[in-house]
Order: sequence, then C-alpha cells, then structure tokens
Amino acid sequence: MQNPSQNPNLTIVWHRRDLRIDDHPALFEAAQLGGAVVGIFIFDPAILKSPETGGGKVDFMLNCLSELRNNYRALGSELLFFHGEPVSTLRQVAEALKADRVFLNRDVEPMARQRDNAARDALKEIGVEIKGFIDIGLHDPKSIATKTNEPYKVYSPFWRNWSAIAKPQPFARPEKLSGLPSYEVAQPIPLPTLAELGFAHDQMLAAAGESIGQKLLADFCDSNHLLRYKTERDFPAHSGTSQLSMHLRFGTIGIRRVWEATGLAEANARSEEERLGITTWRQELCWREFYQHVLFHFPTLETSAYRPQMKVFEWDENQARFTAWCEGKTGYPIVDAAMRQLNQTGWMHNRCRMIVASFLTKDLLINWQKGELYFMQQLVDGDLAANNGGWQWSASSGMDPRPLRIFNPVSQARKYDPEAEYILHWLPELRGLTQAELLSGNIPPHQCQNRNYPLPIVDHAVQQRLFKQRYAHAKELTQGSID
Repeated sequence: MQNPSQNPNLTIVWHRRDLRIDDHPALFEAAQLGGAVVGIFIFDPAILKSPETGGGKVDFMLNCLSELRNNYRALGSELLFFHGEPVSTLRQVAEALKADRVFLNRDVEPMARQRDNAARDALKEIGVEIKGFIDIGLHDPKSIATKTNEPYKVYSPFWRNWSAIAKPQPFARPEKLSGLPSYEVAQPIPLPTLAELGFAHDQMLAAAGESIGQKLLADFCDSNHLLRYKTERDFPAHSGTSQLSMHLRFGTIGIRRVWEATGLAEANARSEEERLGITTWRQELCWREFYQHVLFHFPTLETSAYRPQMKVFEWDENQARFTAWCEGKTGYPIVDAAMRQLNQTGWMHNRCRMIVASFLTKDLLINWQKGELYFMQQLVDGDLAANNGGWQWSASSGMDPRPLRIFNPVSQARKYDPEAEYILHWLPELRGLTQAELLSGNIPPHQCQNRNYPLPIVDHAVQQRLFKQRYAHAKELTQGSID
C-alpha cells in the first residue's frame, strides 16, 4: 500500500457550508490540477455546543453529508470526517496526508473569517498552501461599493449596482477524482449519528441533500411558480416559494446554478408579468447577498443593533409572553400558526417571519435578539446574515431607510390568508369557526375556551402606541447620533 508521502500533488477540499460537488469552485479548481483530491468535514465542538445549534438543523446537515460522501465515492475519492477544534484538526490532517494545499469556499460570518485566517497562518507554518473561493454569494462583498468606495447600507442602491454586474457561470461538476489508496494515517471518524452528536428533535424535516436541492430548483423554475412568484410569494397557504433556503444555507445547491436557472426561465418568459416574477425572485436573492454584504463590512451587527436609538430602547422582560410566542399560544391565529409551522417543520414562510418578528418586537415589546436566537435554534435554514438582517429590519434596528414599520397581525392575516387556509392547517383546534371569526382578531371567548385556545395576550392598538412612545424617547436619548 502506497505511503501518503509518496502521493504527489494532493489537494484537500475543506467543506463547511458547501455540501455538494456541482457548481463548487474549490472542488472544481482542485480537480483541474490533476492530482489527488480528498474532501474533509470537521465537526466543530464549539458550533455543536452553541445555543444557536438545534437538532433539526444538525439532522438535516448529517443527511446532506451522507449524500456528499456517496458522491465523492462515486467520483473515485472520499469525504473524511473529523471531530475537533477546526484549525488544529485541519493542520494535523494536512500533515498526516502530506497535502500540498487546502482549498475552501470562503464565508462572511465574523467567527468563520477569524477561523479561516487562523487556518491560513497554521498551514503556512507547515508549508501548505491555502486558497479560498467566492461561493456563498455571487460576488465578493469587497467588490461592490458606492461611488465613494463605501459599503452599502441601503438595499435599493445595492440592488441597482449588484443587478448591473455580470454574474459568474456555474462550475462544472467533476467527472472523476483521483483519491488516495489509504486514508487511515489521518485517523478519520465514521459519519456520526444525531444521537452520537448529542442531539434529538421532533421536527418533520424536508428531504436533504444535493439531489433534492437540484430537484427543487428545477421544479420551481420549470413550473409556473417562478413566473408567478411576484403574485404568489406572500400567501403562506400556497406553494409559491422555492423552498430552497435550507439548501442555500448548507450549500447543497450552488448560487451560480440558481442564477443560471433564472436566466433560462427568463428566455422562455412570455409576458411582462412572468418577467416580473423572475425579477422579484432575483431581488430576493439580492436581499440574501445584501445581508451578507453588510455583515461582512459591519461585523458588530452580529451582537448589536445598527441604529443608535435601538441600542437604548426599553424592552420588556416578560418570560410568560415570550414563551407564549415561542409555543404559538398568543391568541393571534396567524402568529400562532406560523410559530407552530416553525416548531414542527424547522421552516417558516417568509411573510410569516415578518409577521411574527413584528409581533414579538412591536406588540410584545421583547428584544429582537431573543427572537433571533429562537429562530436560529429552530430554523433548519438558520443563517446568521439572513436571520440577523431580517430581525433587525423587523425590529426597526437595522438599515431600513423607513425603520418604523409595524405589522398589524389581523390585517396581515386578512390580506395574505383571506380564507384562513394556513391558519386552519396549523391550528386544527380552530376548525368549525367561521372565516370571519378566524380573521376578526377577536375570537369569541367562549369559542376559545371550548377549543383550549388562548385569548389574545396583548391588545395590538395599545402596544403599538407604547412602542411608538418608547421609540420616540429612544431617539431623543440618542439625538445627534448617526442614524
């Protein structure tokens, strides 16, 4: 059996949130070199122990990794698993396998950037090259700037700049990889089970893996869903969205492949309405990249509000109300239906994310960071940039040029769930009530009692006034601060 020291030109591809082989820049470039290629994934104890890491998310990831390992084997190589502090583990594996280089796809999150900088230093000490590639977004966050070479803080001008830039083509899936005869010297571990990692959950997860991500993209773009996205996306009872968020989160679908699909659909669009559907979805992809852009340039957003007044805003500490929100027991049917969907499936419709976030911050007056954390624990697609950006937008603490937005949960339900289909699906105890009762915002008390459903825990009109008062006071306290 050949010794690893005799293997020339070995490239390690370090997978993190890019669990695929198609449209994978690091893997593509490694395969182009013509030497041996091996993939690795490191289970980081710090991430596994983080309060933001939920069992559903880990379970989805393990299923993605299982398919990725099979795909590596089909190409003639192997995906190796390790458990430990990532930088020291990577160095040990590179030394054991006598690797020439490590390729990876870069991240925008503050901790990930610190990790990768440390990995660069550690590998440099042992003479191993490390190279990073743009992958999470279509463009390098440093490549898009205002005319004064400043990072964008507002979405609309970012969209105008971003949408005018030519988009990169997808990277081809490797047809074959040259693996190593033996990997034992690196001492990999078997792919662990959910229980072995210390997790459990009772969520009904969507199917995971690269093949599923590709199928979802094809189904969305080949059907009328993409073409009707503008008019269908806001109705949670309809199948009007792509369901790709968790696949983009774990990188089981490449963003360049997604953009390519929009171009193919655009070529077949037959009306302005259909073209508008495609543009609207592209704008959502741009929102995703905008939040990556601002987190990259303003890493303090991870732990702090952007707007000064929201750093001093008086939040309520009401655990009973927060628990009711988490459990979907607020007495507002659209809010409760959305939270039940989240808890049971690890996913929530985007319109509903805005509704429940506004309700937590503007009706319950509870700090947005508590909601942000709960979402990260429950959402399979929980992503720091998108989740943080969405919560700061909803809480009036982010970069929204019109920050004082308050969603009325009753009018939102009437507009986006007009027949109460979504509500009844997730709140079956309310079946038998009339549509008018379900959407009234004031279900008769005896009907609530008969169905073991709570009365509204707050009055929206009262809480809205209170939020505005506190918001005005916070602005007074921060008069003169940059807003």
